[in-house]
Amino acid sequence: MADDWRSDMVDRLRALITKAEPDVVEEAKWRKESNPDGVPTFSRSGLICTVETYGDKVKLTFAKGAALDDPAGLFNASLDAGTRRAIDIHEGDQIDEDAFVALVREAVDLNQS
Repeated sequence: MADDWRSDMVDRLRALITKAEPDVVEEAKWRKESNPDGVPTFSRSGLICTVETYGDKVKLTFAKGAALDDPAGLFNASLDAGTRRAIDIHEGDQIDEDAFVALVREAVDLNQS
């Protein structure tokens, strides 16, 4: 991953996910030639979300996002997907950290129910 705003954002999101769920397990999955580092995945009693970087954005995909309440309206991508929902973050975007932490906690609770 390029050492730019995207890597800084991934680090920030990683810290928020860990704040929301200190026992989260991070793994790199789906390694391939075009992405030798793989995709960071975050799990606790099941997959919570993945974090992928693209040329113009960082994408967080929540595995069971369609089942989560999102009162702050963080989800802005994959809104028509059956089960998942995503948050696309572009350079300069701000994320509501409290709402994001609450969303991660809700995803963990859903996995544990």
